[in-house]
Amino acid sequence: MRNKRKSINEILDLTQKKISRLTPEEAHSAQKKGALIIDTRDSADQLTEGIIPEAKLITRNTLEWRCDPEAELPDPLLSKLDKKIIIMCNDGYSSSLAVKSLMDIGRTDVSDIIGGYRAWKNYGLPTSNITTLKDRKPST
Repeated sequence: MRNKRKSINEILDLTQKKISRLTPEEAHSAQKKGALIIDTRDSADQLTEGIIPEAKLITRNTLEWRCDPEAELPDPLLSKLDKKIIIMCNDGYSSSLAVKSLMDIGRTDVSDIIGGYRAWKNYGLPTSNITTLKDRKPST
């Protein structure tokens, strides 16, 4: 028998019920205490809307490879499975799916920001602008 198809909205709803999610203020407080925010937005959004100071810029399509200690090119900082990380996207949807994926590879202290970068900015939390894509310093 085939599995019943689930819409992306159903998958997102189920995922968000199973993961830890932080308000922008909680994420900012956690960042001040040493948590690392990972910005998975594409470079066009970062250039247009800005970035969070001290956030690590890692594209969504390489996130799991940078965070898995057994991957071919893990990021030394992110591959420590006990490092608190907070995933951020534009609005808090794809970041939730990314959290679930990281949990599947063994991350335990991972969460995302409710409302994403746009909520962070709307709360008046620190942001900065980049003027060109060459100013952007993504993880390699």
